This record gives sequence, structure tokens and C-alpha cells, in this order.
Amino acid sequence: MQGDHEQQAYDRGITIFSPDGRLYQVEYAREAVKRGSASVGVRTADGVVLAADRRARSTLIERESIEKIHSIDDHVAIASAGHVADARQLIDFARRRGQVDHVRYDEAIDVEALTKSVTDHIQEYTQTGGARPFGVALLVGGVDDGEPRLFETDPSGTPYEWKATAIGGGRDEIQSYLEDNYEAEMDLDGGIGLALEGLAQPAEDGLEASGIEMTTIDVESGRVSQVPEDAIAEHIAEHGLGDENEE
Repeated sequence: MQGDHEQQAYDRGITIFSPDGRLYQVEYAREAVKRGSASVGVRTADGVVLAADRRARSTLIERESIEKIHSIDDHVAIASAGHVADARQLIDFARRRGQVDHVRYDEAIDVEALTKSVTDHIQEYTQTGGARPFGVALLVGGVDDGEPRLFETDPSGTPYEWKATAIGGGRDEIQSYLEDNYEAEMDLDGGIGLALEGLAQPAEDGLEASGIEMTTIDVESGRVSQVPEDAIAEHIAEHGLGDENEE
């Protein structure tokens, strides 16, 4: 019985390591991310693709109110998975951090510097009493001086750079598909196709364009562009990823 009480103490204390070196609240935050709908990032030779599953839970929900991908600056966008309210707090932090560099240095913030600023902020909530970790993971995609970059943030506050990755529900299936099919020299259209194919892996009924949000940041312009729904529909049809039963 005493062992159970000790376990609960480590379980509830965000600032206390368990004897085996674990922070349980951070691990629970990762579980919250897994319960969120999936987002995928693909870095190509021509830019970065961010795609997110934003299927509505009810026919009464206005689909435009479901935001999974956010523009941070002209050259950076962020996709999220996990608690939406937590994501919005970090999105606002990232936007403010980007504006600081514009005001202070008269230049756009570096994608890696932005990511590390966000993860430093996230990490503070893993060692602060009376607070809890952010139950969200982010994919930060952008272009720096003609070089595409793609990063992931973790609820522990750790940044990772990827060629292609997924966060949220069905991550293992999507990640396995990306690892098997990723090609470093693919163009932006190839990245869009791969991202959609990845999102389709855990989707039993196929994909609908209205349930996908997608953004690209291409090397040539260095700017964030939202992919319109009709273009997404064309890619879904081209790759045979739609619902076969849909009339």
C-alpha cells in the first residue's frame, strides 16, 4: 500500500522525477498528443509541405473553425496535434517571437531559432510548480535563405529536425509509410502526394478534401501558401485516396 502512495506522489508532481527517471505528467501530455488528429510534415528539395486531418466530429460544426495549420510569418507555418487550446497559446508565443526579430533586427526569424524559442518555453512548464506541460506537439516548417527546414516539438520541450514526420493519432502507421516511401529529391507535388498518402494510412474510409488542411512553403518564393480545397481533391483523386463508396 505504501508503494502505491509513493507512486501517486511521483504521478502528481510535475517537478518530481520518479526513481526510474520519469516525469509522468510529461508522458501523459504525450498521450494527449496521440489522441489528437494527425498532422504530417514533408521536406522536399523545393520546399516544405504541412498537411493536417481536420475532419469535423459533427455535421453541425463549421469546418472553417477547425484550424490545424497556422501561418507564423511569411516564411514559417506550424501544424499541431493535441489540445487545441494549448496549441493556440504556443502559436501566439511563436508569432510574438517572430515579431521581436522584425522589430529588433529588421529581419525574419530563423526557423531553427524560432523552434528552439518555442521549445524553451515548453520546457519551462515541465519544471514549474502549479503548472502542467503543454498537451500538444507542433510541426514547424519554413524556408531559411533558400533551404527548407522541418522541426517537431515535443511536450518535454525537445526539438527534433526531420525530413518527414507525423504527429497525433495514427503516428506509427504514418511514420512507417513515410520511412518506406520518402525520397529526398522529390518535388513539392511529390511531397503533397506523400503527405496525403501518409494521412490515408490510418483512415479506413479514405480521404475527403474538405477534411484536409494543407500548406506549402516553397523555396522559390520563400512564402507560406495555403493549398485550396479543389487542388487537394485533385491530388486525392490522382493518388486514389478517396472514399471508394462515395458517390
